[in-house]
Amino acid sequence: MASRSGPRATGTDGSDFQHRERVASHYQMSVALKSEIKMLNIAHAVVWLLVAAQVVVSQLNLVSHKVVAAPYQWEYLYLLSIIPTVFSFMALPKNNISYLVISMISAGLFCVAPILYGGMEMFPVAQQLYRHGKAYRFIFGFSAVSIMYLALIISLQVNGWQIYYSKKLLDAWFTSTQDKKKK
Repeated sequence: MASRSGPRATGTDGSDFQHRERVASHYQMSVALKSEIKMLNIAHAVVWLLVAAQVVVSQLNLVSHKVVAAPYQWEYLYLLSIIPTVFSFMALPKNNISYLVISMISAGLFCVAPILYGGMEMFPVAQQLYRHGKAYRFIFGFSAVSIMYLALIISLQVNGWQIYYSKKLLDAWFTSTQDKKKK
């Protein structure tokens, strides 16, 4: 295709892309992992809000205990799981490695540990529900143990992926800092 001033100069037809600069793979990975971690943080915050709402409603006696069951012990511990999410949100904008490491360690302490404890704490009640079909705690007419196990499973998956993607993001950040030190 010709321009107004005559034929197009050679090499400007788009075939000269081989020599152009490209974005390094660790930067591309960093952007992709950050967006995944942000989505997981939001998902975790939603689950946390649901658990916090149940604890607050139960403790303040806003509704009858027949409508919303009293919280299990693990739910109080799980309320601390907002700490890793806050550190994770603080780490992402400026690639702060220290905050991301704190987020990963505290996710294991404040997220995964209460979830495992909760699974063990509620197991006898779940076993009784499964064997005899009897439930004694309810949340809006549904078996509390069933709803809380669903919350545990979702939360365990979200936090597991959060830790996994955070580790991959740390690896990507260390790759970029190692490349800078070599130069």
